[in-house]
Amino acid sequence: MFIDGPHRTADGPSLQILSWRLRRLLEAGFAIDLAEGLAADRRMDLHALLSLVERGCPPALAARILSPVDGARQ
Repeated sequence: MFIDGPHRTADGPSLQILSWRLRRLLEAGFAIDLAEGLAADRRMDLHALLSLVERGCPPALAARILSPVDGARQ
C-alpha cells in the first residue's frame, strides 16, 4: 500500500478509515498482521467480522469464514 496525498491510500480506504478499522480489529483480539490486512481490504465486512468474534468465533477463523472465495486480498 502507498500513500496518495495526505488522507488517502492509492489502493484502499482513506487513512482515517483504515486507522479506525485497524483499531476496531485490534480491540476485538485480531493479531496485528491479520488486522492490518483485513483493515486494508475493502471487500471485508468489518461489522460481520466483529459480529462473529463477539459471538465467540476466534478472529483467525472469522477472517477465513468471510474471506473472498478467490482468496486474494486487496
